Amino acid sequence: MDEILIAIEVAYATPEQQVIVALDMPEGTTVEQAIQASGLLNRFPEISATDLKVGIFGSVCKLDQPLTQADRVEIYRPLIHDPKEARRQRAVKR
Repeated sequence: MDEILIAIEVAYATPEQQVIVALDMPEGTTVEQAIQASGLLNRFPEISATDLKVGIFGSVCKLDQPLTQADRVEIYRPLIHDPKEARRQRAVKR
């Protein structure tokens, strides 16, 4: 019996560039497996494989989440500045 493949994307962005890798993966593939297959962990060594924050189309999910046809896995970068603190600092400057 033939293995059913699903078309997915894995996305990562830096301030300078956005990379989206299109993959055909077996049905039942997890977020973590898709990230490994994408090669983005090798391409961007700053991505911490042990502390990944990920989502599917903007909704945070776990690495063991199974993917479905046309899902886009997004790898999130850590926040450099706390948004609340940045807002406070802007308010003080006014």
